[in-house]
Amino acid sequence: MRFLVVGAGAWGTSFTHVLLERGHEVVLASHSAEQARAIAETGRNPRALTKVDLRAVTAVALEDAPGDVDTIVLAVPSTVFAAVAAGLPGRAPVLGLTKGLDPATGERLSTRVRGRSVAVLSGPNMAEEIAVGLPTAAVIASEDGFLAGQLQHAINSTVFRAYVNADLVGVELCAAAKNVIGLAAGAVDGLDLGDNAKAALITRGLAEMARLGEAFGARPETFAGLAGMGDLIVTCWSRHGRNRHAGELIAQGLSPEQAIVRIGQTVEGITTAPVLHELSGRVGVELPITEGVCAVLSGQSLADLASRLMGRQPTEE
Repeated sequence: MRFLVVGAGAWGTSFTHVLLERGHEVVLASHSAEQARAIAETGRNPRALTKVDLRAVTAVALEDAPGDVDTIVLAVPSTVFAAVAAGLPGRAPVLGLTKGLDPATGERLSTRVRGRSVAVLSGPNMAEEIAVGLPTAAVIASEDGFLAGQLQHAINSTVFRAYVNADLVGVELCAAAKNVIGLAAGAVDGLDLGDNAKAALITRGLAEMARLGEAFGARPETFAGLAGMGDLIVTCWSRHGRNRHAGELIAQGLSPEQAIVRIGQTVEGITTAPVLHELSGRVGVELPITEGVCAVLSGQSLADLASRLMGRQPTEE
């Protein structure tokens, strides 16, 4: 198949590697013409995962991206996802890799893709590990069963196992919410509160995710699967996790803005937290961890937040 991958960050670069390993033809589009030229000239991405061999890739600037492809893969930040999706060439279906919500509307990102079929891919997929061939699994969700099956066949391998799931709503909500819980887990690390506290927070975070999903008609089993529990665990524990790292840095005294600069890449949880909080208010679902993350991002003391969360009225699990 011929793929257009839009977004030459770490995840876009790593997923390009997955497609190349499966024998597909890949055009990699960057928003920066300078970055595209560097990839074309050196076969390496100067800004992310510099050791990944991209010599077989056709690198172009986004404005020069071709429309005559079989599938377009979107690996861009949630803040620009809708705008990029609206300007895509051709009519090929879209596979979204971005894990977040649309900041302007609070909508799931798949709903911002208009006039073409759409699927999303999610799961415990740290780009740094995938880029060096370490094994993982992912779930492809779509309301278009044929598209999901076609992408599963195109992507599945002995190191990248792909499952399909018809619960598009649940998979997308998991992908967005787990980044917010990842920020909180990083704060636990930054405050040296221990593994017991971190495990408890992750477990209650999964409960939050499931409550929100239930309100939107998602399937409960999705939250126990790769997009839910799988992605949440790796996000909260991996040394590669940007959201976990950002939460750790904020707990150690950096502002959210300083944490983003230090990490040097998109931290979706910081963008998603207030959007998710507002979304939960619309449907009357209580998300205490997400609410707490928003409070800290707005300047509240982490120590005060920890005390408030632990001091909540005891209840049934």
